[in-house]
Amino acid sequence: MKGLYKMSYKEQIDTNRIPRHIAIIMDGNGRWAKQRGHERSYGHHAGAETVHVIAEECARLGVKYLTLYTFSTENWNRPTDEVNALMTLLFDSIEEETFMKNNIRFRVIGDICKLPTKVQTRLMACIDHTASNTGMCMVLAISYSSRWELTQAAKTIAALVQKGEITPNDVDERLITAHLATHFMPDPDLLIRTGGEIRLSNYLLWQCAYSELYFCDTYWPDFKEEELCHAIYNYQQRERRFGKTSEQIK
Repeated sequence: MKGLYKMSYKEQIDTNRIPRHIAIIMDGNGRWAKQRGHERSYGHHAGAETVHVIAEECARLGVKYLTLYTFSTENWNRPTDEVNALMTLLFDSIEEETFMKNNIRFRVIGDICKLPTKVQTRLMACIDHTASNTGMCMVLAISYSSRWELTQAAKTIAALVQKGEITPNDVDERLITAHLATHFMPDPDLLIRTGGEIRLSNYLLWQCAYSELYFCDTYWPDFKEEELCHAIYNYQQRERRFGKTSEQIK
């Protein structure tokens, strides 16, 4: 029937049940650009704009942590020209004004020692300048992979055992979690992957053991506020049991 009003997902979500931590695999920039007859770098620039849109919307909704898979350790294997363009884009797209305006705290996880020096300096400056902000914490996973992270944690814990500071029996889930790059934030409640692929791609594997997963075909540059709210709405329809029964949860 004509004239029937269809509520948007932004109107339908329960603002009292917003995920505390949302992690996103931002996929599809290159394919989005190719569909439009452009080089892959064009898609990456468009994707960088979407980062600001989604960060502001998450902050508005009350999300406490937003973690974005920006550049994986495997991405170093891409063509040199594309890697260099991504590094330049990363340097140019860090806008402290956006973080300060929205009271967003900025953090980074990953093997950032591999990044160009000027990028490292820019990242550290942004971390320092936003450290006193009290709103959402936005985390970029750069030169990051879960296998790298878990390997680093294992090396650190093994060194502690070797020094006699702990024993093998002291190693448990809490100790491992405390030595991960993400030790300062809770595990993701919701993990979103755009671009139509259905895999985790070495991203937050330990942390996403009980995360709700949401996959969509939308390429990252087209993933705007309504798409985000659709993912949150979908999340809110699920029952999170963490190994328990429905009766126990109720």
